[in-house]
Amino acid sequence: MASLATSQPADRIPAVMRAIDPPGPGGPEVLELHERPVPTPGPGEVLISVHAAGVNRPDILQRLGLYPMPPGAPSIPGLEVAGEVVALGEGVTRLRVGDPVTALVLGGGYAEYAVAPEGTCLPVPPGMRFAEAAGLPETYFTVWANLFGLGQAKAGDWVLVHGGTSGIGTTAIDLARLFDLRIIVTCGSEAKCAAARTVGATHAIDYNARDFAAEVRELTGGRGVDVVLDMVGGDYVPRNLVCLAEGGRHVSIAFQRGARAEVDIGLVMRRRLVLTGSMLRPRDVAFKAKVAQELLEKVWPAFADGRLKARLDKTFPLAEAAAAHRYMESGRHVGKIVLVVRD
Repeated sequence: MASLATSQPADRIPAVMRAIDPPGPGGPEVLELHERPVPTPGPGEVLISVHAAGVNRPDILQRLGLYPMPPGAPSIPGLEVAGEVVALGEGVTRLRVGDPVTALVLGGGYAEYAVAPEGTCLPVPPGMRFAEAAGLPETYFTVWANLFGLGQAKAGDWVLVHGGTSGIGTTAIDLARLFDLRIIVTCGSEAKCAAARTVGATHAIDYNARDFAAEVRELTGGRGVDVVLDMVGGDYVPRNLVCLAEGGRHVSIAFQRGARAEVDIGLVMRRRLVLTGSMLRPRDVAFKAKVAQELLEKVWPAFADGRLKARLDKTFPLAEAAAAHRYMESGRHVGKIVLVVRD
């Protein structure tokens, strides 16, 4: 067993904890509290006393039995947490017991304790509450790795992001503003479009009222966008390709309307388009740690000086995880939904 450093006698870390651990797939009603063993950090890992945990779309897919679990992932949902480090696994060198962190985890966030690799932990920005910090990792890791990594977005580029008021959407808007991108988002109502513009979107299109592909071409003077960050998939893919400028990049990160699409290869060839995408959860710790380090160096200072802030829409107690999922499925949120585990 790995040796542990703890902030308190070992018997002060309980043997069991409260956790949301569904017995099987189903509706929000399966998200009930259970007692589960407190996990033990392995080599290179830390144990976090969770104060808050972010709620994300993959959590809903996991609840429904539609999200393939990576090997070794806990059955307890939750991909991001914020709290205090209370124990260190063997080989941890950077973090100390008592450090306030926010972390990307493979799963297990909907619980009083969670294990995280040291490399995927980031400091809670100064003055930020745990409930706010818990909503940062999943969307910031995802947008950074895909929009700026695979998508190679740079200052002056036009980008199109669907779901402008989601956690991914608001994070993309904030990072676009920080790095001088021009960002067009789509939303399901004019009220949502107004909210996206308030966050900082250059333009917002109500996809229920207008043809977003035609609008994008008009807004960019017929040129098109340099990058599409797509969470929709299905029949959106061919429409997204029409939105791209020559040499444009289409980056898929989810497929809410289906994993299959019909693509005009002639269009791809004529305009030298690039179709790519990724899933963050199955990536190895080394990749996620690299993303974390880039965020720490290039993005986290903007939280400290006020150029960025957390986009927290609503919190729910851990025991009300079902209500949090229903709220996410309603689509009413603007920003992140978070479960509060400890006051």
